[in-house]
Parts: sequence; C-alpha cells; structure tokens
Amino acid sequence: MNKNKKIIIPLPQHDFDPTEVAIPWKQLRDAGFEVHFATPNGKAAECDPMMISGEGLDPWGWIPFLRKLKLIGLLLRADKQARDAYKALAADTHFQTPTTYTELNIEHYDGLLLPGGHAPRMRPYLENKTLQAFVADFFETTNSQGQHKPIAAICHGVVLAARSISKVTKKSALYGKKTTALPWQFENSAWKLTKYFARFWDANYYRTYQESANDPKAHWGVEQEITRALEKDSDFIHVPTDNTHFKLKTSGLVRDNLSNANPAWVVQDGNYLSARWPGDAHTLALEFISLLNE
Repeated sequence: MNKNKKIIIPLPQHDFDPTEVAIPWKQLRDAGFEVHFATPNGKAAECDPMMISGEGLDPWGWIPFLRKLKLIGLLLRADKQARDAYKALAADTHFQTPTTYTELNIEHYDGLLLPGGHAPRMRPYLENKTLQAFVADFFETTNSQGQHKPIAAICHGVVLAARSISKVTKKSALYGKKTTALPWQFENSAWKLTKYFARFWDANYYRTYQESANDPKAHWGVEQEITRALEKDSDFIHVPTDNTHFKLKTSGLVRDNLSNANPAWVVQDGNYLSARWPGDAHTLALEFISLLNE
C-alpha cells in the first residue's frame, strides 16, 4: 500500500541519536514506506558511538583498558531493540547512499522526520540554512484542507524545526503550533549525571549549546530555545500532572516499546507530531505511520 510513499530523514554527518533514527526507520520500512536520507556531504552519517556501545559514559571511561567496563553506560546507551534496529539500518542501501541537503526537493517526499541527538557535533545539522529552508518549506506544503505533508520531530529535531523560518511569515515554522521536545528536566538531569558522576572530564557532553556569562540560566536549553520561537509559552506542551501515567512519563528512566506506549509523550497539532527523547521513539513512529496512512 505504501510502496510508492517516500519519507525523508535528514541527518547530521556525526552523532545523531541511533534510537531516534533506527526505530522510526524500521517501523516505517516494515509498514511498506520507502525511507531516504540526506546528509551535508552526501556520505553516510555516523551515529553517536557512545549511544551504541555505552563505552566512555562511566567515570573511568577515559582509561583505555577500563572503558569497556560499563555501568552507567548500560543505562544511558540505546536499548537492545534500538541497537538491533541500528545494525540493520547501517546496512540499508538508502542509508549508505544519502542525498545532500542542497539536493532535497519537497516534491519527492510524502513525509519528513527530524531526529535528534545531543553531542556538540549535532550543531551543523541544527544550524544549516539550506536544511532549515527545506524544513520551513515542508511546513508550507498545504493541501485543500490547509494541512501540510506529515512531519514528525523528536528531541533536538524540534530545535531544527523551530529554527526554520517561513519565507511567508518570517517567523518560525513552529509559530502558532503546539509542540513538545526535550524538556529541561530531562536535559538538566542528564547533564548533571555526566558532569558530576560519569563523564566528568567532558562535563558538557549532554549540552549541545552552552550559555555565555551574560545568558540567563538554561537560556540555550532545548525547551527554552523552542519556547522562544512559539507564539505562546503555553504552546510548549508538557505531560499534564493529572495524566494517569504522569510519573512514568516524566521519570526519564522508562522507555516505550511496540506493546507499551504508557511511558511515551507525543503531541499532535494537525499533521505535525513531536516527541521528547529516545524513550518516545516507538510511539512517535506508530503515530507518524497512522498520519501518513490517512
């Protein structure tokens, strides 16, 4: 049914999160979609290797002979389902032969997925003006019902969407939309964990951007930057405190899977879906597929 429907996933050259790419890719492929990729130079992208191996995420991770001993690394890396999916993804022909950002053409694709990642080498992906223009234009592919083609974004992928400026409105593509993304609660907790207890010699590994001396606290946090691009602060949607699974969804410790969406938090606004972190990836992919099939 979906063999002629093509999905595009732009990637940074380095350090994307493997779960946020491989899990949606596998579900989309299994559902019959043709999934393509784009990178800055047209060469295959490389994920953040620590999110696969877990090596280097423990306090002794800087010591060559001890780095393979993993404790915190086992907690922070991708789970087995995601690691297995990434292994299959790495062998995929479309993944191995991506197009370049400059060659992207909206008419070639039926859906757009924007994944994330936190390491500093994500910055060229988030800052690329050509890619931002493509994303902004994708948000303006409106049909007779006023809806654009389906778009899904997760974690730092929402930052890319927020930075994509409409040629028409001169505002963020997310202006007027409701969204979620990596909440400061999650980002700050991961930062403190690595800063004080794990990767202390590279204390800012979990912060893609750092505040300068004159910036307010958390000014360049994912949640804070995205909120500044929205029409109203309240358009950044957190898990409501009265949600039945509030504690599960906000613990930052439990990930969803194909049979359990309770830990996940996905926000829908028309044909735009957003999610927070790798723990939402299965549910985001399922809802994206449903949107594409409508």
